[in-house]
Amino acid sequence: MPTINEILTTMDYGPAAESQKEAQAWLDQRQRKFGLFIDNAWTEAGELFATTNPADGTQLAELTQASALDVDRAVAAARRAQPLWQGIGGHARARVLYALARLLQKHARLFAVLETLDNGKTIRETRDVDMPQAARHFYYHAGWAQLQAEDFADYRAVGVVGQIVPWNFPLLMLSWKIAPALAAGNTVVFKPAEFTSLTALLFAELCLQAGVPAGVVNIVTGDGRVGEAIVTHPGVDKLAFTGSTEVGRLIRVATAGSGKKLSLELGGKSPFIVFEDADLDAAVEGLVDSIWFNQGQVCCAGSRLLVQESVHERFLAKVRARMQNLRLGSPLDKSSDIGALVDPVQRQRIAALVDSARAEGCTVWQPACELPADGSWFPPTLITGASTSAAVAQAEIFGPVLVAMSFRTPPEAVQLANNTVYGLAACVWTESISLALDVAPQIKAGVVWINSANQFDASCGFGGYKESGFGREGGREGMLEYMTPLSEDARPAAPLLEPKAKPKAAAAPAGDAFAIDRTAKMYIGGKQARPDSAYSRAVFGADGAFLADIGEGSRKDIRNAVEAAHKASGWSRASAHNRAQVLYYIAENLAARADEFAARIGAMTGAKNPEKEVQAAIERLFYYAAWADKYDGLAHQPPTQGVTVALNEPVGVIGIVCPNESPLLGFIALVAPAIALGNRVVVVPSQAHPLSAIDLYQVFDTSDLPGGVVNIVTGGADELARTLATHSDIDAVWRHDGSADGCAEVERLSAGSLKRTWVGGAKGRDWYSTAQSGGRAVLAHASQVKNVWIPYGV
Repeated sequence: MPTINEILTTMDYGPAAESQKEAQAWLDQRQRKFGLFIDNAWTEAGELFATTNPADGTQLAELTQASALDVDRAVAAARRAQPLWQGIGGHARARVLYALARLLQKHARLFAVLETLDNGKTIRETRDVDMPQAARHFYYHAGWAQLQAEDFADYRAVGVVGQIVPWNFPLLMLSWKIAPALAAGNTVVFKPAEFTSLTALLFAELCLQAGVPAGVVNIVTGDGRVGEAIVTHPGVDKLAFTGSTEVGRLIRVATAGSGKKLSLELGGKSPFIVFEDADLDAAVEGLVDSIWFNQGQVCCAGSRLLVQESVHERFLAKVRARMQNLRLGSPLDKSSDIGALVDPVQRQRIAALVDSARAEGCTVWQPACELPADGSWFPPTLITGASTSAAVAQAEIFGPVLVAMSFRTPPEAVQLANNTVYGLAACVWTESISLALDVAPQIKAGVVWINSANQFDASCGFGGYKESGFGREGGREGMLEYMTPLSEDARPAAPLLEPKAKPKAAAAPAGDAFAIDRTAKMYIGGKQARPDSAYSRAVFGADGAFLADIGEGSRKDIRNAVEAAHKASGWSRASAHNRAQVLYYIAENLAARADEFAARIGAMTGAKNPEKEVQAAIERLFYYAAWADKYDGLAHQPPTQGVTVALNEPVGVIGIVCPNESPLLGFIALVAPAIALGNRVVVVPSQAHPLSAIDLYQVFDTSDLPGGVVNIVTGGADELARTLATHSDIDAVWRHDGSADGCAEVERLSAGSLKRTWVGGAKGRDWYSTAQSGGRAVLAHASQVKNVWIPYGV
């Protein structure tokens, strides 16, 4: 007779299949054929393509491949509807969003089953994660719509928004994007993923029931050609894209110079860090939720396991034991842990990367499990012995594959965690809160979960650093992605420049061939520096008189300046109070030399009242010194047990190309906010009037500003901006010299490393107005938000 232990060992879950009757009936009622949803009407089905069930390969329905003409019609409908939708006010929009949230809850079971059929993820995930979160986003953003006139009084809706989402979270991504866009008063042209469009089409029916006005939400289906038509459409004012880093780069290039606002949520290779004092059993369960949730088809999946050496083998043993008990099977079975991959192509890609690990000598371990004969399946996989440069350790696998390695000390853990081009998310497991809160800010990622994984809420922003993209979804910062400051509408049509006299010939040099070279030097690493090229250019005054020679900066000068800026990383760790004191001190020392700087500005520009610009520059330094210790983050209280701290962190090293107008004030108005928040800068001063910026080196030297925080490279704006935009160790580039082509080039070239950009285009800016060149809107460009999830009471 078997013992109790033997009986328990052989026990298994029985099948617990969720009924798909309602979802199949919905498909049948529509003859399993769908047109597009444009202007609150369904088009006739056109060129068709099939959507299938990944679990068994059966066809679910046929969808319409939208054409460029269809996209034109959708954008036109959105454009007609946008003024009315914005004009009805926040309360009316809030009521519509609230109605959508209620309808999502009412039909949650239908949506969950349809999502599982179309995507292959388990019903437990669609039912318990996707649906509650989707409804939560509409509830949350109904609140922002209600409060918009009060909390965002200085902003307006962007206009028509194009939104493109991937196939891993079809409905949840829809809610992340459509809810804030509608709340802010925008209208939407939305493209679901080709593989997983059904829940978006079901959502279109909810829009009719909820009273969404015609043209406010338009849904166009199809392959990448549809996305390309949306991206390149001149009638789209903002693009929001979630997907691969490769496509994100293409979108950045395609939109360069268009003036379109852009947010990108891209790939990831997130570290899952386990310290020796962690609750190892809890960490194993967190790991399951991190990497095998949705078959690992999650951009923030904890696909890199980093375990402290002292517990490495013990923890991996627990991981293997847990993997043995993961149930792979029918996604509609409520006892399944792992469902089907979305498509055979995705399975082939995952298998190829795992094979490459074997070829590189890695150990590949998979539990014994029987894969279904039909559909797209891949077993949970653990890879050990990979080098940090191995393909599986660097590439986003986007499947149920975990790569494990060890570390000895916390600094080594941070170094390994940051050894990637991505920066989307991270998990930190430790029982020491001081260790967790020491490590979390050091990790270059937009989200850090402490003793938890894959926590999301509409109130907390989500988005990445580095090649994981830019922009945030959720929270206040997510709303700002769909709005434009009213001050932008008041900007001058073009930069305001004084007419200059024809240059006069420079005076002949003195007879002494060995006279001292008076060429104005650059300022790099806290020291004056001659240009590497040894070339110079003449600077002439407003009356055409020769004023000085300045160094002609080159690629190598930029390289030296970037190196100096990285060496000054201590500035980012300095307290905001200390940074404020330095800015006050700079202002004080500039004030002591106000007459000298006014004379210089007058000679360069011919301004009738150059004292006004100097005084404005001093005030702007005081202004950002005041902001330095007041631009605080937020503490969110999501429905989960814990608190989420949103930290405003510096971007890193920022390249800045300054305006020609107001050469001193324009320089200060851009440099001061950047360094106030802890960034280091490489600055190209006004090409036409650079001397007042160069003169600042003496002010910096006497104001306790650490060497390398501000680096000044003079020369041609186009060439130097090009170098900044392509430099892999520059984190952002700002260009505000009024060159439309130059600004477009910066945006285009930045796609290589997906660095953030802030450009002025061909329009000018009133540098005397803090509404146009100050405040939170500028500080947002100088910072990036990191959300740290801290559990308590669990």
